[in-house]
Amino acid sequence: MDEILLEIVGTQKIDNQRDKMELTTVGILEEQNDAYVIRYSEEQEPPTKPIRVCVKIDKNEKSVEMTRSGAFNSCLIIEKSKRNLCRYGTEFGDILMGISGHTIEHEYADEKGHFLFSYDIDINGALASRNEVKMTFRKNQE
Repeated sequence: MDEILLEIVGTQKIDNQRDKMELTTVGILEEQNDAYVIRYSEEQEPPTKPIRVCVKIDKNEKSVEMTRSGAFNSCLIIEKSKRNLCRYGTEFGDILMGISGHTIEHEYADEKGHFLFSYDIDINGALASRNEVKMTFRKNQE
């Protein structure tokens, strides 16, 4: 396991509007036989505790599993050319969403790399948003 500096850029397109989220944080990268696993925390407004995030990217670029745990839990499974039903926790209860995967890519060499994945979210079969996440990292040189 290696400590990494992680930059995450998430883009969400709803109708003709685009929203962008950027986060820079420190995390952990673990290389397993068949996957890369990134773990990091997202700080929240007090008194809410941080959200722990785990992203598992298959080396064969077929799937990504993103779990979030904290005040509300969720698990999104993104598979290329496949729709999965996933739950997303909110303060009002869980929402059941369809997640249709498109792109899953990774590049990792010389202590740095990036992961890119894109997917659509639908609720009750109606397209809610088109999403793209790019995670760029480098091993921490402290």
